[in-house]
Amino acid sequence: MSTTSRRYAALAGITAAAVAIGIAEPVAVLTGPRSSPLVAVGGVIVDAVPESLKQLAIDLFGTADKIALLVGTAVLLGGFAALFGVLAVRRLALGLAGIAAFGVIGVAAALTRSGADLADALPSVVGAGLGALVLWLFIGGPFELDPWSWSPPTPPVGPVSPAGPVSPGESAPVSPAGPVPVTPAGPTAAAEPVGPAEVDPESRRRFLTGSGVLLGTAVAAGLGGRWLAGRRGVSAAREAIRLPAPVAPAPAVPAGADLSLTQLAPYVTPNFGFYRIDTALVVPQVDPDTWRLRIHGRVGRERTYSYADLLARPLVERYVTLACVSNEVGGDLIGNALWLGVPLRELLDEVEPDDDADQVVGRSVDGWTCGTPTAALRDGRDALLAVGMNGEPLPVEHGFPVRVVVPGLYGYVSACKWVTELELTRFADFDAYWVPRGWSPQGPIKTQSRIDTPRGRNRLTTGPVTVAGVAWAQHRGIRRVEVRVDDGQWQEAALAPTVSVDTWVQWSWRWDATPGEHRLQVRATDATGETQTERTQDVVPDGATGWHTITVTVR
Repeated sequence: MSTTSRRYAALAGITAAAVAIGIAEPVAVLTGPRSSPLVAVGGVIVDAVPESLKQLAIDLFGTADKIALLVGTAVLLGGFAALFGVLAVRRLALGLAGIAAFGVIGVAAALTRSGADLADALPSVVGAGLGALVLWLFIGGPFELDPWSWSPPTPPVGPVSPAGPVSPGESAPVSPAGPVPVTPAGPTAAAEPVGPAEVDPESRRRFLTGSGVLLGTAVAAGLGGRWLAGRRGVSAAREAIRLPAPVAPAPAVPAGADLSLTQLAPYVTPNFGFYRIDTALVVPQVDPDTWRLRIHGRVGRERTYSYADLLARPLVERYVTLACVSNEVGGDLIGNALWLGVPLRELLDEVEPDDDADQVVGRSVDGWTCGTPTAALRDGRDALLAVGMNGEPLPVEHGFPVRVVVPGLYGYVSACKWVTELELTRFADFDAYWVPRGWSPQGPIKTQSRIDTPRGRNRLTTGPVTVAGVAWAQHRGIRRVEVRVDDGQWQEAALAPTVSVDTWVQWSWRWDATPGEHRLQVRATDATGETQTERTQDVVPDGATGWHTITVTVR
């Protein structure tokens, strides 16, 4: 097969795969977005890849890691599809077997997701079937390149003269200069084509037209399926909700809590800018009318609550800063928001937990789990079953209709979004999602601080410079923040006022900058008197440690 023919064969395989994935999307509108082959396989990848690769993806792509995964999965699929197209030209059964294998993988991935049923296999089955049909159309059907390695006519067998080939039984004409020497054509010479192999122009036109139409259809079907899935979402139901006023409003943000400096994170993080780290490749769409929370396990009596039940209860409002355990020193996977919800302590008291139930396992609608120390939900801190965020119903991507918020614990052990179940159990009996993957069963937030302004590698002018940032030690509070330049003496920064010990605090320090390159460092001391350690530790297993350090140039 010539290089040109291999390219067309590869394009045939890619077109077949595109049709399979594209058509599966509108089918998944009927069976649920998590049954989409691309999403289902991506979910299996998220669960199966080593933790080091997950952390690398977060480091490289941040909150766009899910998009990067889906794109990467699609690119990998395209590579295999191209190979199957080339193999199909040699033997059609090989290409069809490849498409079937992808279909089986999609079915298996969809059926192994939490809450799946047989209907979730339908998108992969339909997609694989249409993909196989497209491959057959190109390799053995009406769009076939006929043949895939077409060549110009081979030289005629027999004597050749300037006047053309000699028919059997005729004598070769004689030129005025005499007979023309003739070299007998042997079998080998007659079998060799003249010039490189080519694809027949008519076959090429037919192929390109067919592939173009099918690729366009696949893209339209895929985008249409995504659009329909969005239309079937719960945005309209969310917009119709009117949250009741809290019986215990949050304390007002004190004047001066937000220094309003360029590059400094605002004291209250807006919903659109709040970080999102979870394992959901597609945002779960949970209807508040059908949502239920079941609290069970090692309890005196099991209870089930509806969304209306929660809204009818006395709600409290609190500012709480949440942080991801994957946040590197100086990272931005942290945010502060105003949360509205039901105190979890009250709900747990109603189910009468057993004395030995030291863990509450939160389960999301997509099956993700986190294990929270029972004591942290009953020790008086403002642990909430939240229904509101910054004055509105929870955004869908942040857990609508209900999520868990617990001050002082990293999100992987507390912040269960789209929560649908709380099970009272023991740490000795159950490991939540991240624990078998190398993370600590319990994740209290470490005392941390960050320099927001100036930024690393900024070029500054000689004279007064305001150095500022944030520090946090949720449920303990910050007592002191210190800054130093070029390993000099630590200088105490000014702390802005804050709402409570459960939120971060902004700090600032005035520096008389001198020419040259300088290294700035920051450290914080929490209200217990513990100063954050200089020892550098990676985020695994229970959060990063070290002093945030930046380098700036002063002219």
